[in-house]
Amino acid sequence: MGKRIKSRRRGAGTGPYVSPSHRHHGAVYHPPPNVSGSGKIESLEHAPGRSASVVFVRGPAGEEIQMLAAAGIATGDTVSLNTGPVVRGSLLPLQSIPDGVLVSNLEVKPFDGGRLVRAAGSSALVVAHTGGEVTVQLPSGQFKQFLETCRAQVGSVGGGGRQERPFVKAGKKVVSYRSLARAPFKVRGVAMNPVSHPHGGGAHQHVGRPSTVGSGAWPGQKVGRFSPRRKHSKRRRGGGS
Repeated sequence: MGKRIKSRRRGAGTGPYVSPSHRHHGAVYHPPPNVSGSGKIESLEHAPGRSASVVFVRGPAGEEIQMLAAAGIATGDTVSLNTGPVVRGSLLPLQSIPDGVLVSNLEVKPFDGGRLVRAAGSSALVVAHTGGEVTVQLPSGQFKQFLETCRAQVGSVGGGGRQERPFVKAGKKVVSYRSLARAPFKVRGVAMNPVSHPHGGGAHQHVGRPSTVGSGAWPGQKVGRFSPRRKHSKRRRGGGS
C-alpha cells in the first residue's frame, strides 16, 4: 500500500514543513502616511525568511519602523518618510521622485504598504510623469502606470548577488530553505521506491505507465502530467440547437 507523496504531504505548510515563526521579524510594510519627516537608521539585521535584510528606523516621533534595506545604506544614515529630500532608502510618493530614479517596494494602490519589487537586488525605474499617473518600468521590462500618490522606496533592494554565493554544503541549504518553507531538494519520482511514488521501482528508472493523469484522480495518484482543463463543453448530440 502506498502513501502520499512528499509534495502532497507538504500542502500549504503543515507540521514539519512550516517555517519556524520565532525566526522572523514579522510583516514589513510601509509606515502609515501620518508618519512624516526624517528617520534615522538604527540597525540593519538579517531576515531569515526573506532574501533582503531589514532595517530598523527611528521615526520622527520616536517610533520604531521596520523597512526593507536598500542597497548602499548603513547604520546612522537619515532617510525621508513620506516627505523630504530624495535620498537613498527614503520612502516617498511617486510624484516626488524624479524620472530616471531607481525605486523598489512599490505600492499597487495608495497606502497598501508595498507589494512589488521586494526581492533582493531588484529595482524598478521611474520613466515618466503624466497627469496624475507615473509610468514605471518593472524588473520584467513591462511598463506599468501607477497613481502618483503610490509610495516607493528610493534605490534598489539590498542583497544583490546573493545567488552567486554557493551553499558549499547540503546542510546549509536545508537550514536556509527551512526558513523559507521550501523544499531544498527535488527527487525524481522514478528514483524512489514504489511505496514513495507511483513512478518508483522497477529494474531500471522508468515511469512504467501512462504519465498523464486525469483531474479527478485521487491525491496519491496525481503525479506526472495533468490532463488539460476542458475549454469547451461537449456539444449535445441530437437535433437540439
